[in-house]
Amino acid sequence: MVRHGSIPIAILSIEGTNCDEELATALRELGANPEIVHLKQLMGSEVPRGERRRLSDYAAAFVPGGFSAGDYVRAGAIFAARLRAAIGPELEEFVREGKILGGICNGFQVLTELGLLPGRGHGRLGPPDAALMTNDSNRFECRPTYIAWDGGAFPPLAPWPKGTTLYAPSAHAEGKLVLSGPPGEKLRELEKNGQVIFRWVTPAGAPAGYPWNPNGSEGNVAGICDLRGNVFGIMPHPERAFFRLQRPDWTRDGPTEGLGDGARFLDAVLTHAERRA
Repeated sequence: MVRHGSIPIAILSIEGTNCDEELATALRELGANPEIVHLKQLMGSEVPRGERRRLSDYAAAFVPGGFSAGDYVRAGAIFAARLRAAIGPELEEFVREGKILGGICNGFQVLTELGLLPGRGHGRLGPPDAALMTNDSNRFECRPTYIAWDGGAFPPLAPWPKGTTLYAPSAHAEGKLVLSGPPGEKLRELEKNGQVIFRWVTPAGAPAGYPWNPNGSEGNVAGICDLRGNVFGIMPHPERAFFRLQRPDWTRDGPTEGLGDGARFLDAVLTHAERRA
């Protein structure tokens, strides 16, 4: 892994986001320059002079995990509505420029509510074309999980061998990806387009059932990207697998220090964002 030259990264937040500091720490460890940016700073309202921010000042942006606005209505819906109303055109321009926009867990839910995932190929916001529904278990699932790179059209992971498996823990109550249209039709379209980037697998890399698929998502899908590959969403938390000691088996099979699988993923995303900057 390389140090990433203080590349500026925005981590978007409102009340209820709670994984922003963890993600900022991970990105900072990789040499980037992350900043937690409250939506009001992008709006320029109710913030002191000098704290106004513009999305265009950043090379990439993340919507982090948590429970934005308490997940009232449904997970991610309020944050998405506020983003649409406050900075919709800026967000569309950011995406059209090809900059990375990533959503992790609640952030995945937000980007889906905005219509950016699976997306329609033009970078414009729109009505949702998918939903992240209540887990099949009908409860909050916080557990060790594994995902495998599906070899899709996601440029940051293009050099990786298909099937590369990562440890990335889950913590969500609404993570079951449900796609529009007749059963299976939209999934086949996403697979054909290379928009499936991760699937839930067992620790051995085999197709998962519960509990290794913690939500019952169609096709074991754990992460997708848009048609251009610069907007992505994943349900598990790479920032919670950044250090080796964050693994449940951190005292076994190898060194107890160093970086974990989440660092590999975030490093690949930053490498791509740096090339685009």
